[in-house]
Amino acid sequence: MGEAADIQGSGPSSARRWLRRTITIAVGAPLLAGLLQAPAASPAEAAEDATGSKTVDVSLDTVTPSAPVEGDTVTVSGTVTNRGKKTVTDATVDLRVGPRMTSRSEIDQTTERTGYRRDSDPPTLDGGPSVKIAKLGAGLSTEFTLSVPVSKLGLDESGVYQLGVSLTGRTSEQSYDRVLGIERTFLPYQPESADKKTQLTYLWPLIASSHVSAETATDDQQTPVFEDDDLAAELRPGGRLDQMVSLGKDLPVTWVIDPDLLATVDAMANGYRVKDGTADAPGKNQAVAERWLDSLQEATQGRKIVALPFADPDLASLAHRGKDVPGSLAHLQSATALAGMTVETVLHSQPSTDFAWPADGAVDPSIVAVATSAGADKVIARSDSVLDDLPYTPTAARPLGNGSTTAVVSDAILSTAFEGDMVRAEGSTLAVQEFLAQSLAITLEQPEQQRSIVVAPQRVPTAAQAQTMATALKALSGKRWTQPADLVAAAAAKPDPDASTTVPSGSRYPKELRDQELPVQAFRDMKTTRDELDDFKVILTLPERVVTPFGNAISREMSTSWRGRTQAASVYRHDVLRYLQNLTEGVQLVDKSDLTLSGRSATIPVTVQNKLLQGVDGLVLRLTSSNKNRLEVDNERYAELPVKISAGHSQSVKFPASANVNGQVLMTAQLYTEDGTPYGQPMTFNVKVSEITATVMLVIAGGVLLLVLAGVRMYTQRKRVAARNAEAEATEADVDADADNDGDGEGPGTDGPGAGEPEQPSDPAPDTGPESGDPSGPGEKVDR
Repeated sequence: MGEAADIQGSGPSSARRWLRRTITIAVGAPLLAGLLQAPAASPAEAAEDATGSKTVDVSLDTVTPSAPVEGDTVTVSGTVTNRGKKTVTDATVDLRVGPRMTSRSEIDQTTERTGYRRDSDPPTLDGGPSVKIAKLGAGLSTEFTLSVPVSKLGLDESGVYQLGVSLTGRTSEQSYDRVLGIERTFLPYQPESADKKTQLTYLWPLIASSHVSAETATDDQQTPVFEDDDLAAELRPGGRLDQMVSLGKDLPVTWVIDPDLLATVDAMANGYRVKDGTADAPGKNQAVAERWLDSLQEATQGRKIVALPFADPDLASLAHRGKDVPGSLAHLQSATALAGMTVETVLHSQPSTDFAWPADGAVDPSIVAVATSAGADKVIARSDSVLDDLPYTPTAARPLGNGSTTAVVSDAILSTAFEGDMVRAEGSTLAVQEFLAQSLAITLEQPEQQRSIVVAPQRVPTAAQAQTMATALKALSGKRWTQPADLVAAAAAKPDPDASTTVPSGSRYPKELRDQELPVQAFRDMKTTRDELDDFKVILTLPERVVTPFGNAISREMSTSWRGRTQAASVYRHDVLRYLQNLTEGVQLVDKSDLTLSGRSATIPVTVQNKLLQGVDGLVLRLTSSNKNRLEVDNERYAELPVKISAGHSQSVKFPASANVNGQVLMTAQLYTEDGTPYGQPMTFNVKVSEITATVMLVIAGGVLLLVLAGVRMYTQRKRVAARNAEAEATEADVDADADNDGDGEGPGTDGPGAGEPEQPSDPAPDTGPESGDPSGPGEKVDR
């Protein structure tokens, strides 16, 4: 395998470099001691007491300029620290320059060395600067600064040179001069512009973890509720995302943005709430969000923007764990569709949405298939996944598989150059020098051929890592061996015909990445949430108020940001589903007590309650009997009745029922959507049927008949009395007329004795006697 492929297969970071140094200290001390003409030391002694060329730790804190030209003066500053147990005396700090590197592999091998190597480390610079240190006690440190004109460095031609700083001195145990400590870095030297500059594309990712829950406030604006307010710390001046924007605005980079981050900050700027125990409280960082969005809009104006699918879904997890769970890939498609719209709305810029970026650029056939299933036709891979068996670094773009997909293969060494601890000055300085050296080495591999190289750094750089990346890119601003290009141009570059177009098999997918993937259960949980959301939205009069926040939450559940945070991811999914279930339970049947039914027919009421802030429609209520021979709901027309309820109200649905036999019957009420899907839990209650017998019916009928006959009798008697009264009045009038004819001038009934009594035996007596308070006699009927 060629050297380019060899060095691209592993991108050493500062962290890995320190690991290699630790391993070498543990197992290589005897060999190094012999090479350095020192008494042999066992590994145990080396671990206990720094000896040999590791007695003193040399730290390089600055190298300026990073890439010198003729006329410059190179200045190197740093610190030396005595890690041994003996005092160092008569010490000198010197520069060591050379030799010129001939390949990227040689650069990589140099970073792996620890301790002084007489066979490969150059001698101290003749006539170069030095710093004298008379005494350096155990555990003590002192600073140094070395400056030298470029003309005295012996840089005879363009290339990458090894630059070392060593401390030579003595200890009480060894009274002769020897190298007690050394640190190496690189000095890229390209005094004139290269004829064929390498086109370098640097991705600048704006990605953060998820902070927004599925919950919204009860106001008309549906104010979002955040899980926490931690994002504000990243947005404030000096915060990680603030640094990414303030640094990126002056750099020739391609912005790679997760639209969910934009939507989240935009929500903050327009007012948000934050969970606070069992309740939520108003968010307090609206102004911080507004300032950051303004800065981002200014920084990205007229710049190339690549929008990842909403919430940056974990493509590898989908491919390996989720694609067989129904609905997972469909949700990836909706996340892709939402991406462009979100960026346009917030940043007022048209992004490119046809790029997919798997975690760490690792690909296999299933990942490529999933990545392109949502519409992307370009996959950002990495060279330690798509290996090129070439002695040089080929152009990044190439057709992949059957040719319908373009792979943009980022360089692994350049992409991982800043993954280590960049807080310490030494780590940052060494990373910058190595990055510049590797980029120049790429150009010098084939100086007659112009190539296009892509750098895809870690998804979420720290503020210190972002500052170091910016330092490296600014050192390239002279455009002596590179020139900037955007990702769209890099994807359209002419492919190298010898570059690999083979998608690596799944067996080569890194185990450490596979172990970080979302489990299958995560996608099953997402499906459960989607299914319940689908059942819920069909009954709502304003479904978009629920579909949008929950759809976004499901996208966040499959985010790449959950890698390494298994427990937090599980809690988030559980909270989303629980909140949805709480909403669906807002439409429910009201528990009903047992009923008693007397008679052959009756109406059975069932109450449905809507506690939601919007109306529900599209529901039907079914009432079924456990024993239709005893009690059944009248015909099919009434067995299922529609339900439509306004927000915060209840509806009583009445079912006509018929009883046939006495006894107890279990009735079941169940809500359904219009397509027949059960909604919510069924509600059961008992109905006791008491059928009316024939004897009871005869008794009741007889009583009614007696009442009718009594009424007829009363009516007849009253008519008879009225007729007698009318006849008596007529007779009395005739008598009065005859009496007035006798000429005495008195009124009727006053002529002589016996007045007021019947004049003839046949006259009727009064029809009622005086009212008596005694009880009625037997057989009497008293009208009251």
